[in-house]
Amino acid sequence: MLYEIARPLLFALDAEAAHVATLNVLRLAGLLLPPAQPIAGTPVTVMGLTLPNRVGLAAGLDKNGEAIDGLARLGFGFLEIGTITPRPQPGNPKPRLFRLPQAQAIINRMGFNNEGVEALIAHVKAARYRGILGINIGKNFDTPIERAADDYLIGLEKVYPHASYVTVNISSPNTKNLRQLQGESELDALLGALKAAQGRLADHHGRYVPLALKIAPDLDAPQITQIADALRRHQIDGVIATNTTLARDAVSQLPHGNEAGGLSGAPVFEASSRVIRALATALQGEIPIIGAGGILSGDQARAKLEAGAQLVQLYSGLIYRGPGLVRECVAATQAARP
Repeated sequence: MLYEIARPLLFALDAEAAHVATLNVLRLAGLLLPPAQPIAGTPVTVMGLTLPNRVGLAAGLDKNGEAIDGLARLGFGFLEIGTITPRPQPGNPKPRLFRLPQAQAIINRMGFNNEGVEALIAHVKAARYRGILGINIGKNFDTPIERAADDYLIGLEKVYPHASYVTVNISSPNTKNLRQLQGESELDALLGALKAAQGRLADHHGRYVPLALKIAPDLDAPQITQIADALRRHQIDGVIATNTTLARDAVSQLPHGNEAGGLSGAPVFEASSRVIRALATALQGEIPIIGAGGILSGDQARAKLEAGAQLVQLYSGLIYRGPGLVRECVAATQAARP
């Protein structure tokens, strides 16, 4: 009800200004209000982690981990913050975030704008939240693509002690050449380096932190099979399907529909679900799938599970539906899968 009142006010603002305002409100709520419990659902164990419900926050909403406690009050079973890079960077020039209300969609070309990994760690340490926290890592825009593994290794080492799991983001369309890392040889080298580092860090910290890979929806069947093979070969703990899309078929005639960047929201639902189904077939239950992309209702969250995901993540749907979407999705996914 409150969001129905607030949404017209937020939508009257520039999209990025509204985003900043929302984060500030959530940050203050986390500071001023007592810690809240997640919405009760059917507990589930995925990647060795026990979650109170199947519905999580996708990376991108809170890149720097500034509003962890406020976001936890929305009832998520798990949170994912980032994408974070080793060094602070401003991201791409503004404007870089656009709403497409007619399509319940968003286009962004933020470009991993963030305060750097050290700032994120400070925010995580200050938070009272003790639930499942994923940290999403990426590379700095000015790190050559052939040295990308260096940035991911720095990120992994830095966040490892503070994360429940770590997501490797190689699928944002807003960092030049980043999606090249989904190629067969590039992905094999990156996952090999990260898996070796994970083993060393687990020994050092006495704690195993799962690794997940976040992939794009714009992959064809052979690419999905190749990625599934790499995930299995390197014993990666999970895969997030998917990031934003470059496709514009559904929005090209709308205002802002041809802005550069990644398209999220309702138009990406089918593409991400297609990738989930293909991964589920290729992986045969060996590696869990986290479904993201275009979830704007409880029925759509359940459909992701029916396609083969074990968990779901929300982002753009929250912009259009508000916090009530979390509870709706928890209810819809409680008994959807064993």
